[in-house]
Amino acid sequence: MTIRLVALDLDGTLLDSRLQIRPESVASITGLRERGVDVMLVTGRHHAAAAPYHRALGLELPAICCNGTYLYDYARGEALMPNPLSRTQALFLLRKIRESGIHALMYIRDTITYERIEPHLARLLKWIETQHPSDRAAFQQVARFEDVAVTADIVWKFALTHPIAEPLVELVAEVQREMGLACEWSGSNRVDIAQGGNSKGALLARWLAENAIAPEDVIAFGDSPNDISMLELAGVGVAMAGCLPEVRAAADWLAGPNDSDTIARTLERFVT
Repeated sequence: MTIRLVALDLDGTLLDSRLQIRPESVASITGLRERGVDVMLVTGRHHAAAAPYHRALGLELPAICCNGTYLYDYARGEALMPNPLSRTQALFLLRKIRESGIHALMYIRDTITYERIEPHLARLLKWIETQHPSDRAAFQQVARFEDVAVTADIVWKFALTHPIAEPLVELVAEVQREMGLACEWSGSNRVDIAQGGNSKGALLARWLAENAIAPEDVIAFGDSPNDISMLELAGVGVAMAGCLPEVRAAADWLAGPNDSDTIARTLERFVT
């Protein structure tokens, strides 16, 4: 097996608990790229929130964003292969979100919008303050999502959170049944809802086919259920320590925790 592409999830995987890329990982990735191995970020994040890491690693490939909703070409400032929600779908979701009392972020073309702050968002906003002004993701507080949804040309996805999982599980079942939307879990109380058919693995497979790279020549790293499609696709799927059993079952190798040098050590093992 000759690895041609390293596909990396961000949160809980490439990023440590301080939302930083560990120096060992940077050195390993830099070395691989100098040897001709491609590296791609594959994340649930909006491209604006993934941008600092893409630049820090000096990557050239586009990033897969919002769980496979689109690729983002940072050099051209352009979304590729987009598959966003329709306005009708977005407004339907907002009605269901209002009824359930679930906290939401709405991801539009170049901005992440929110109405109120909850703990997970507070952590992200605190992280943003540590970034150079040119690297800060565009988070915007709005009065009503509905007003934004009727004017936005693109709604990529909704990121939903709740202190307990049950309301999220109920909402997921409803939108899957009634609209066939893609619901990807990134934590026990966090789920992303996007256009049906979108997933990290689906868009990665499409990109690989267009670039004549076989899936078996890919090593992919992830830690959450939204990474399963990518881990199953790759020739070597690597799950991070502490992941759920279903994530581990989809992988070929179990790495250490994200607060260690496990990314670098695993790349040393599998990429020759």
